[in-house]
Amino acid sequence: MKKTLTLILAVSANLAFAQEKSYAPEKVFPEDNPKSKFYTVSGERHGPSFFKKYNFPEVEYSAGDVLNFDHYHTVEVMYHWYRVWAEKYPDIVDLYEVGKSFEGRPILQMTITNKETGKDTNKPAAYFEGGRHSGEITSSESILWLTQHILENYGSDPEITELVDTKAIYLRPQNNPDGSNLYLRTEQRNRSTVRPHDNDRDGLIDEDPEEDLDGDGIIYQMRKKAVTPEEKEKANYIVDPDDPSQKLMKRTFPGKGEYLIYTEGYDNDGDGSYNEDGIGGLDLHRNYPENWRPDTGEDLTGRGYTQNGAGEFPMSELESRATVMWMLTHPNISVVNSMDTRVPMHLRAPSTSKAEERMYPEDLAIYKEMDQLGLSYTAYPWAGDVYETYATRYKVNRMTGDPLKPSPLFGHGPDFGYFYYGSIWYGDELWNNGAMKDYNEDGIYDDFDALRWDEEANEGKGFKSWTAFTHPGLGEVEIGGFHPKFFGQNGPTWQLENWAKKQAQFNLAMAMKLPQLTISDLKINKLGNGEFEVQLEWENTGSLPVALEQAKLVKIVREDRVSLSFDKELTEGYEEAKVQILSPELYDKTIYAGYTGVGEKKTATFKIKVNVDEEVSGKIRLSSTRGGYFEKEFTLK
Repeated sequence: MKKTLTLILAVSANLAFAQEKSYAPEKVFPEDNPKSKFYTVSGERHGPSFFKKYNFPEVEYSAGDVLNFDHYHTVEVMYHWYRVWAEKYPDIVDLYEVGKSFEGRPILQMTITNKETGKDTNKPAAYFEGGRHSGEITSSESILWLTQHILENYGSDPEITELVDTKAIYLRPQNNPDGSNLYLRTEQRNRSTVRPHDNDRDGLIDEDPEEDLDGDGIIYQMRKKAVTPEEKEKANYIVDPDDPSQKLMKRTFPGKGEYLIYTEGYDNDGDGSYNEDGIGGLDLHRNYPENWRPDTGEDLTGRGYTQNGAGEFPMSELESRATVMWMLTHPNISVVNSMDTRVPMHLRAPSTSKAEERMYPEDLAIYKEMDQLGLSYTAYPWAGDVYETYATRYKVNRMTGDPLKPSPLFGHGPDFGYFYYGSIWYGDELWNNGAMKDYNEDGIYDDFDALRWDEEANEGKGFKSWTAFTHPGLGEVEIGGFHPKFFGQNGPTWQLENWAKKQAQFNLAMAMKLPQLTISDLKINKLGNGEFEVQLEWENTGSLPVALEQAKLVKIVREDRVSLSFDKELTEGYEEAKVQILSPELYDKTIYAGYTGVGEKKTATFKIKVNVDEEVSGKIRLSSTRGGYFEKEFTLK
């Protein structure tokens, strides 16, 4: 059987991490607790209770007897299944709490590994996460699908069995459970945490959220025909002339349009803007410590870079801190995907520069191989970096015609993952607003294509036709547009498993490529005069090196090391000791073997002198941060 390495789960109390194998029991969540604290926004309860609750037909609110992917699932339902699996598969599953959210919800995580073959921290590992952004719930479903797939196929699928026996897989379905709860139980649809934030810098927090004016539980758009001179001066939308159905709106320059577009709601604070300061606003995906920049408006020079939603400081948010601090205590992780919606794209570093300027060529080559691996499963239209590929994927600004230029994102997960943590780290974007085909053959997958596909394949359920409504502030408007939750940000439920599955298959394929130190031979050679030679041979049989070049640079990994140990009484007394390690001639008697590349074979040799006429036993250890841990006893006689 192959032997592998793991690192010990270090969970520190000051980080609010619970001990492994522990997790929160079933509990009353804050919105269902009449004693929960709350405050009032726009005359409605806000805080743990939030707004009026809705039961969307696309969502499963109570766990059934069987887990299916024909509905989206609430945090409670996902946690139900994680608890079921923890009880059903105790030999390969640990379930534990890594932190609490802003509202006090547990952030649960699962470790999958065969406990009989060693601890998770002594094995090469992969980490997969969803649910960072409130409304981007397809990512959480992909984690749920992957979890079920691994557990139900362990013991029958040879590749998955080998993976679980030799590696550790860490799975976190809900990194922002408050936001998911908000999204699936109310009309609200933010992408941040629910922590109050002054988005419009007027000294008030969350004072102007969206509202469901027509009572259908969905926040659509409002379009208003410009009538007054002031409205005409601001009007920046026209009915898209290329759309034969006349449903789509096209943006143009202010004063050149015929319509004004708003999201559904009121101007609660009377500042002339609609819904500009809704629930929360801090972006967990701009809160990482690598290349963090202050929030918009906090650059006192007015000339530096800022990052909207960045938070008060790096890792200021409990949820992002629960990810970063846990990762840093688990440097055995080589592969990560922390997923969102929608583009769709396999998204990676760099986020603030060109890849060739900052990435080691060897590392970039591995990333490009992973890009192609991802596309082989998902067929997304894009795979590449944030700074160039993502920012310029549409080539030109469709309103101005200007070529798009690379654009930075700061405090971004992929940059943390590569530059700070030295891993293969993706922030993949799932789903695509229904833009499945390029119907007008313009080379761009956009709302025109989404509307055609909705009508052709989705029975037109993804778009609400413009419907007249009398607005108390704006007068006559029309409400309509794409369904923001189950078409715009996430697909209709009949598309859910397809997207969750193919993304999960890519993540599983990356996990299959983890580095793996495998012992090929342990030789004991008797040299005479009480001297022995102990020689260990090993090979990296995985498809990734034990350390990216960047990982070596930032010292997130240590060199592969081989050491010997004997009972203390055998080595006491220096030259008079019963057992002497003659070489290496180092005080710690450790052989530092560098970093084992893919397919590379290495040998470590110790010379030992035994000064007694009796059999002695010792242990040899091969230790690699990301390649695994191996320990074997031997005897000298």
